[in-house]
Amino acid sequence: MPGERHGPVLRGRDRECEALREVLAAARSGDSRVLVLHGEPGVGKTALLQYLSAQADGFRVTRVAGIQSDMELAFAGLQQLCGPLLDRLDDLPGPQREALDVAFGLGAGPAPDRFLVGLAVLSLLASAADTQPVLCLVDDVQWLDEVSVQTLGFVARRLLAEPVALVFGLRDGGAPVLPGLPQLPIAGLDDTGARELLESVMPGRLDERIRDRYIAETRGIPLALLELPRNLSAAELAGGFASGTHHSAGRLEERFVSRIKALPAPTRQLVLAAAAEPVGDAALFLRAAAYLGIPVDALGPAEDAGIIEFGPRMRFHHPLMRSAAYLAATVAERRAVHGALAAATDPASDPDRRAWHAANASAGPDDEVAADLETSAGRAHNRGGVAAAAAFLERAAVLTSDPARRGSRALAAAQAKRDAAAPAAAQDLLASAELCPLTALQRAQVTRLRAQMEFSRSRGGDLGAPQVADAAAGLLAAARGLDGLDDELARDTYLEALAATMFAGSHGEPGAIERVAGAARTAIGKVTQIHRPIDHLLSGVAELIIDGPGAGSRSLRTALDLWCEQARRNDAGALSMLSLAFPIVQESVGGELWDEEVNRRMAAVMVRFARDTGALTVLPAALAFRAGTCVLEGEFGAAANYLDEADAISAATGYRLIKYHRLHLAAWRGTPADAVGLIEAAAADGTRRREGRLLDVAGFCTAVLYNGMGRYDEAFAAANRSVEYLNLGFGGWCLTELVESAAHLGELDIARHAARALEARAGTSGTDSGLGAVAKAQALLADDEDADRLFTEAIARFERSSAVAQLARSHLSYGEWLRRANRRSDARAHLGRAHDMFTRMGAQAFADRARRELVAGGAKVRKQPVASGDQLTAQESQIARLAADGLTNQEIGAQLFISTHTVEWHLRKVFVKLGITSRRQLRTRALPG
Repeated sequence: MPGERHGPVLRGRDRECEALREVLAAARSGDSRVLVLHGEPGVGKTALLQYLSAQADGFRVTRVAGIQSDMELAFAGLQQLCGPLLDRLDDLPGPQREALDVAFGLGAGPAPDRFLVGLAVLSLLASAADTQPVLCLVDDVQWLDEVSVQTLGFVARRLLAEPVALVFGLRDGGAPVLPGLPQLPIAGLDDTGARELLESVMPGRLDERIRDRYIAETRGIPLALLELPRNLSAAELAGGFASGTHHSAGRLEERFVSRIKALPAPTRQLVLAAAAEPVGDAALFLRAAAYLGIPVDALGPAEDAGIIEFGPRMRFHHPLMRSAAYLAATVAERRAVHGALAAATDPASDPDRRAWHAANASAGPDDEVAADLETSAGRAHNRGGVAAAAAFLERAAVLTSDPARRGSRALAAAQAKRDAAAPAAAQDLLASAELCPLTALQRAQVTRLRAQMEFSRSRGGDLGAPQVADAAAGLLAAARGLDGLDDELARDTYLEALAATMFAGSHGEPGAIERVAGAARTAIGKVTQIHRPIDHLLSGVAELIIDGPGAGSRSLRTALDLWCEQARRNDAGALSMLSLAFPIVQESVGGELWDEEVNRRMAAVMVRFARDTGALTVLPAALAFRAGTCVLEGEFGAAANYLDEADAISAATGYRLIKYHRLHLAAWRGTPADAVGLIEAAAADGTRRREGRLLDVAGFCTAVLYNGMGRYDEAFAAANRSVEYLNLGFGGWCLTELVESAAHLGELDIARHAARALEARAGTSGTDSGLGAVAKAQALLADDEDADRLFTEAIARFERSSAVAQLARSHLSYGEWLRRANRRSDARAHLGRAHDMFTRMGAQAFADRARRELVAGGAKVRKQPVASGDQLTAQESQIARLAADGLTNQEIGAQLFISTHTVEWHLRKVFVKLGITSRRQLRTRALPG
């Protein structure tokens, strides 16, 4: 084959081999490459990975193959892959090194976020690649433990400028694995390749018609073709006129089972022991063979049959043979082998695998093994292996004889399964737990867990999922059930119920949010002295909803201050709040306080805290919140950068992408081709999920867009619908859109009603932003003698705030009023200021509206392109800002969850784009955000 130097000869695989050589060439030149080879069993994925390894001259090669029996051991696959690279562990920053130590069981400490572990692996690969390119081969990825797959998926999506190639082999079928990564489908060989391969392994000449039948029946699957000589009798092969049975790839595993069953009983037992021992440790295998009382020489027939190879590591000739060996055994044979492996495994160095083998050896309840499994679950959880902890607890529950203890373990396993994003398994475990005698508290916990999962399903839009409002009602019932049993947990659940009710919004039951707030206020009233931020937050929100605008503000500010202090200390309690319903409630509260300084501080603390703790599950929401504050400040380029990063992390971690602030930014930018489709898609999504808040946000953003374009009738219709429900956070700003559109249309009664509602919400805030919004709304409806004064007040107040976008709109509205009052010179001053501000921030529609007014007022205005804010990409802008702040490349990489090489690569591009040559010059340049 052209370009090959050595390695196995792969017939009919020119295209695939060329693609693999391109992967190596890119890595040699310093560019990362990721590729997923996928196809059905036996199609040749393993052979292609072997070919790739053989071509990798000058690479540091590390590999792992997934094994079914190892799927429940947290980080087992990742540890095996990274093992050869751990000599570079000391190169990692302290938090990353500690996270990897804990994940791999090499050290003790709090459970690391799995994405912080991912960053550590990324840094480890980058460090190893400093001296030579690195090739990571991951075969049978579908059988790796879940947290290893998640971590490797994250790493694969964050690789960029490192000489690293990461190539996976994935069996088709089953749940999606590694979605979104570059794929190379591997199909059967074409007729020419299949014919060459078959003829190369047949001992004699086949009749052409029989040969073509075999090729057709195997569909060109290489393993099926290679196995034909082993599965045809001498009589069938004689003369080349075989009349054997069907040889499809779907029956390969069955044929392997038949071959293994034909082995002598002692040999079968040793092959089974090798199949059940995933690491391939020959010393452990020998100890297990001794416990079974079988001499290792008994393995000879299996080696002669080409099933297994005995050496420093036990190696099956194909992964299907390993699973076939397990399938060929009876239940009793499997238990005996797992028992021997448990006895042979060192309880000090590998207690978790020993417990797992012991569990598989148990024929019935075994409380000692169950206790060991529970201990292993604790260790797995401490390492961040939630899925492994769930598996240990699930098995522990099965082996527990005492019904009450069994119920407790099943409930704990259900919680862990839910945290590991396995809701179906969690529901089954809850059903099992309910068959056991549970305490009243445990029954309440079951109710809460079910309600949480129903809420997640409703927001995820699953088919058959309950409406968001029904899920919110379930959370309220769960909170009430916890009252008097675990009051802190009850209050946490009330906050979740409030958040769910906010999401349901106008599609919920009438009066639902007031009922939840009333129940929450009753619960918080039982607390003699409030200490927790979450309790201050709950108290303040309940007061705000029940007593009206302005109520609860002291409690709300205290809650936000206390949480910020917790987050600055990297307190685990701060993360716990973020994982509850805090983000939506906190952001809504920030909006109701009308204090952009509080919002900016909260957003900055959230982002920093999520970065520092490696909490990528909450970082996208924090980045989106920060983007929202940037929109209000008129920093659209920075907002886009934050949202792009949020989307990239959401995609890398498999979480839902953030919508709300993306809509708001698109509306302000005012390009219909971009905004209308985005808003309509969000509205359709909200309708499908019955999520009223998303629908009303879409209406609010529609009003912003069309007010900017001067299409006031459409803005009025959208805003009028969206203000019907008490949408905390953005509802006040939606009232400003309604006042403006209604005033332009002459709908003065509706405009005055909206202005009074706005005054009730924002007028009690005491902030310049809130009072500026009220003054502007009143100015739009005032008589001439009052309008001048009110517009001036609005501008003065917004100038003292950071609400730059609203300041520009106040100049625009004032300029429009001045032009109608025939004060053309004054009008041009304010309209010109608005036009310049909108152009600079990138508000296309509002800039065009200001330009039209200037032209109508007699000014000559050249239409200018609005600022895009993205001369630098999102990642480049972030890196440039951090470098300007004095952070090192390693510190920047830790902040942004990328490697140091990637930081260097981006900085080189930044320097070229900005025309500078040093980091010092960055400090003199105006950068977005």
